[in-house]
Amino acid sequence: MADLRIPPEEQTARAGAPGAQALTGRPCAGRRPRTARLHATVLRIDAMTPVGRDRAVDVLRSLATLGVVLGHWLVSAVVLQAGGHLASDSPLSHMPGLAPLSWVLQPLAIFFFVGGRVGSHSYGSARASGMGYGTWLAQRLRRLLRPTLALALTWALALVGLATAGMAPETMHTLTRLSFSPLWFLAVYAALTALTPLVQKWGIRVAVTAGMVVAATDGARFIFGDTGWVESLRDINIIAGWLVPYCLGTAWVSGAFTRRRSAITMLVGGAVATAALMLWGGYPVSMVGVPGDSMSNLNPPTLAAVTFGLAQCGGALLLRRPLRRLVGQPVADKSHSAYRTSPRATPRQFLWAAVALLNLSTITVFLWHQTAMLVTTVVSLALGQRYFALHTSPDSPLWVVARLAWTPAFAAVLVLLWAAFRDWDSETPKSS
Repeated sequence: MADLRIPPEEQTARAGAPGAQALTGRPCAGRRPRTARLHATVLRIDAMTPVGRDRAVDVLRSLATLGVVLGHWLVSAVVLQAGGHLASDSPLSHMPGLAPLSWVLQPLAIFFFVGGRVGSHSYGSARASGMGYGTWLAQRLRRLLRPTLALALTWALALVGLATAGMAPETMHTLTRLSFSPLWFLAVYAALTALTPLVQKWGIRVAVTAGMVVAATDGARFIFGDTGWVESLRDINIIAGWLVPYCLGTAWVSGAFTRRRSAITMLVGGAVATAALMLWGGYPVSMVGVPGDSMSNLNPPTLAAVTFGLAQCGGALLLRRPLRRLVGQPVADKSHSAYRTSPRATPRQFLWAAVALLNLSTITVFLWHQTAMLVTTVVSLALGQRYFALHTSPDSPLWVVARLAWTPAFAAVLVLLWAAFRDWDSETPKSS
């Protein structure tokens, strides 16, 4: 899926190019030893990456993806109840002291920040090539729909089968809610993509207006309470809140944030504003929803989520240079051949290959990571096994430690799901 990737002119070639098999994970031909083939594949991925591509952007997206996945695996508990059904829970409900952990594992602003950069660059390239807005938008939305359709159809069939087998309605509800929960993100991303021309035209002014809308609706809630009309009004924050980092991403494409001062201002200003809102404004400390709390910073986004997102965007900008060094960003005026002096790949090249492969399947990983956790939970229970931190209440620090130990199992199932559904996330864009 190309929507959350760098546009094609900055992308690594995929189909029809030498080494495309390496990027899609298929084995390379030849009879060389496996280690030698692995090094050759990594070197090929590195060589196929355009020298001018900003690898830091890919790393930021990968870190955001991994943060969302790990965060959901840690806070989305599924507990076996006394009645024999499964219900969702969260360790944050039992251990509020873990709330600061959500500051690390809620990187959605970075997703939309990078997404704004991608969308703006893509739309600008489309206009330059003579493509109309309607055609461009249809292509972008189609690439979102393909992997989403795979998830929806698979779970629809699974739920029908489970209902036929007599699964408890409470368990069905839990599975449905958790498995389809990633779809809200794609719906918001699609809406912001459609707004790209407007964002390009008005730039930062759109971000300021969106931030003011969030502040106004939050103010209405504090003044009038969480009455029906106020909560309905605050639903607009689902778009307005994430429009702020998306606009910043489009500004990034236009040449903004070239000085460190801008990034530092965003980081410090956003962090101070967020702390003030939490300490004196009555906003929750957790950056994710906590079951039972009267207010969530995430659903819909609050002003605290917006200011926190500003801090995240500023931090992301400051990390660009070290991230480029981390994955071996070549100097722009040198060819790849200047770096290929050994048949063995360096650790930086291995890291870049991992980032490149993850970015080729960002949406597949994002859509299916909750399913991987649910499959592990349900299958083990169906086999008659009940495990600590997999089916038990998340009410102790030991649960968190044990849950971390379960993440390799979730990851293994996610790899299997990726292998099964990656082709739905593999449409090569014809134009940016």
